[in-house]
Amino acid sequence: MSTLNVTVVQADLYWHEPERNLSAFSKMLAQSDEPTDLYVLPEMFSTGFTMHAEAHAERMDGRSVSWMAETAQKTGAAICGSLIIEEDGDHYNRFILMRADGQAEYYDKRHLFRLAGEHEHYAAGRELRTFDLNGWRIRPMVCYDLRFPVWSRNRDHYDLLVYVANWPDRRHLAWETLIRARAIENQAFVAAVNRVGTDGNDIHYAGGSAIIDYLGNYLASFSTEPSLSSATLDMTALSEFRMKFPFHTDADAFTL
Repeated sequence: MSTLNVTVVQADLYWHEPERNLSAFSKMLAQSDEPTDLYVLPEMFSTGFTMHAEAHAERMDGRSVSWMAETAQKTGAAICGSLIIEEDGDHYNRFILMRADGQAEYYDKRHLFRLAGEHEHYAAGRELRTFDLNGWRIRPMVCYDLRFPVWSRNRDHYDLLVYVANWPDRRHLAWETLIRARAIENQAFVAAVNRVGTDGNDIHYAGGSAIIDYLGNYLASFSTEPSLSSATLDMTALSEFRMKFPFHTDADAFTL
């Protein structure tokens, strides 16, 4: 498809209350009257960004993943966001893309936020992943991954870079700067979702979710309130820009 409709869902998360969060997201999505191909939810959207991994971990057949499948089927759109997933005794901050047909793909967060002790409670992912949705190549990333441009470097691997996050207000300038930088340097669209509100650790989040084009222009942006916003991404325009300005052909090669 030459276009992809993306809807970013910026929300205030209830601390350690999965059912309440799932209910709130269901209500938010039900209020959306714009057609979309992909809903993007925040990092750890069912719990908030917590280090209580064992207490709140689910399996891939758990309630929150099932809710994603039910919601995708009901809306006819794919839905993505990250959850705490337990697998083979390890816990992961796992980005899941659920399709309307019930098929799921995932990416485990590579860069664990040392300042919060995330590396002590979660296992790091080791593989870059690229998802195909309606002919669009999507590269998933989670929060702290944003600070590491080599990990997200595009050598014609993807068209849309998706960041799901719980990025604190105290470092909000970095968030705004880096999501635009990732779009410009990688000649790709970026859909970046951050939460709002205050979590159980008394950390405040100012939102700032956005959908950005390959030039760094905002196609959709948010205030500090819970809200949904959509944008239509144009593959033809992206391809023409890349052909006219083939910067990626001069990029450095990195071995990961």
